[in-house]
Amino acid sequence: MKISCSSSDLLAHLQTVARVASTRSAVQALSGVQMAAQEGGVELRATDMEVGLRVPLQAEVTRPGVAVLPGRLTLDVVRALPAADVTLELRPTEGDVEIRSGSATFHIRTLRAEDFPPLPEPGGDAVVEVPAQAFVETVQRVARSASRDETRPILTGILVSASGQELRMVATDSYRLSVKETTLDKPLDGSFEANVPARALQELARIAQATEAESLSVGVRANQVVFDVGGAVLSSRLIDGQFPNYRQLLPDNYEHELRLSSGELTEVVRRMSMLAQKNAPLRLSFRDGEVTVSAQTPDVGDASEALPVPFQGEPFEIGFNPEFLRDGLESVDTGDLVLKLISPLRPGLIESADGTGFLYLIMPIRLNV
Repeated sequence: MKISCSSSDLLAHLQTVARVASTRSAVQALSGVQMAAQEGGVELRATDMEVGLRVPLQAEVTRPGVAVLPGRLTLDVVRALPAADVTLELRPTEGDVEIRSGSATFHIRTLRAEDFPPLPEPGGDAVVEVPAQAFVETVQRVARSASRDETRPILTGILVSASGQELRMVATDSYRLSVKETTLDKPLDGSFEANVPARALQELARIAQATEAESLSVGVRANQVVFDVGGAVLSSRLIDGQFPNYRQLLPDNYEHELRLSSGELTEVVRRMSMLAQKNAPLRLSFRDGEVTVSAQTPDVGDASEALPVPFQGEPFEIGFNPEFLRDGLESVDTGDLVLKLISPLRPGLIESADGTGFLYLIMPIRLNV
């Protein structure tokens, strides 16, 4: 293998694929980036066996071949190259790749190529083209609610379903639930539903934004999904098991429905959250015409701020995890939101007031008055 390309292009593509490389596998090759050079061009590949990524690289191929290089070290070396162009050449006898740029030369030992698994081609049993911008925006609205607890794998995913003119994504960690239903401009040619690891979808969103692709294809197989966007191919295993029926989690009725400026409430919550430390809740105290947002952490301090709201009825106080509440408020893009409440011990609901199909259900924290 021998290739020549732009140092900046190589760096950008390495930064993309290196995020997918494993950081904790016993198989050394999984921490690496595979460079596959063929007559038609070069492809950079990485996988941690859950998510795989293939990214095309514009390069001049002098000699085809394949090499697996340690991801982090190669990224650091390419970042430090002194010249605009770089040449990489596999030296099989020495077991390394020579990297030359300007007057600098590096020799980096390769990893076992036979330990690097093959990555799937685009396509699947059902392939659906989806507008990239709508897909990315939907992912970004719900991803924060996906669980990071690997002992409950079902909740680490985002349930993605698409049919007709609707794209819907749902995520929950059992403390909060996000639902975003996006209406598409045109009906889709096909449909699918899959529980995809949130990490894979967040990576896909980054790639779609970087490539500025107009659409992406989704290929669903028995236990795998393959996305093709802007020439990059991201594959991911699907999460087995039954995703919770989110509709059953939504209360039928609410005692209070308050329309508020999302920006104003979000800023107040951000300010008060600074004093909600060491698992202290953020308190929302409602009385006629206003809500007081407050926080208190022993040995740290306290803060409070009042905000006018169209509240009527018996005063009550409800507590929320400050980070979870802030995430929900920030996920409402702009404009107004509707805050729906029942009682201090029942979940609250944040909803986009503009009818864009975003819901955020959040469990309260029991307050020690």
